[in-house]
Amino acid sequence: MASNSTNTSTTTTTTQSPLKAAALMEQMKLHLGTDAGKALLKKIGLVYQLNIAPKKIGYNEEIFVVDLKKGEVTKGAYEGGKPDAIFSFKDDDFIKIASGKMNPQIAFMRGAMKIKGSMSAANKFTPDIFPKPSKM
Repeated sequence: MASNSTNTSTTTTTTQSPLKAAALMEQMKLHLGTDAGKALLKKIGLVYQLNIAPKKIGYNEEIFVVDLKKGEVTKGAYEGGKPDAIFSFKDDDFIKIASGKMNPQIAFMRGAMKIKGSMSAANKFTPDIFPKPSKM
């Protein structure tokens, strides 16, 4: 009666996120290494935590930290104290905001984006901080 637990699915490697935002965060990591990205660090110098949910804010969220002080994008809650602002979005709404298709202030007023923390820091969170999608 040997229990044969040969699990063929290996999820120990980097788990692929179902969120479109995860791919944008990978692009953001590269973007922060460019001259334009380094200019953002000097201009903004803030830390944002992004809680991004697949369908409904507050449920099954993936957390990303965009550190515009150090020039890093990491997955998981911010561990260096408190972030300057914490945003919560649905994945689709985040993509619309990051791509400039939805105004962040209007998203906030409609409840498509929730903010905790400094409102002055939140006002600097604009589509300009994200890399533009490459045209192919």
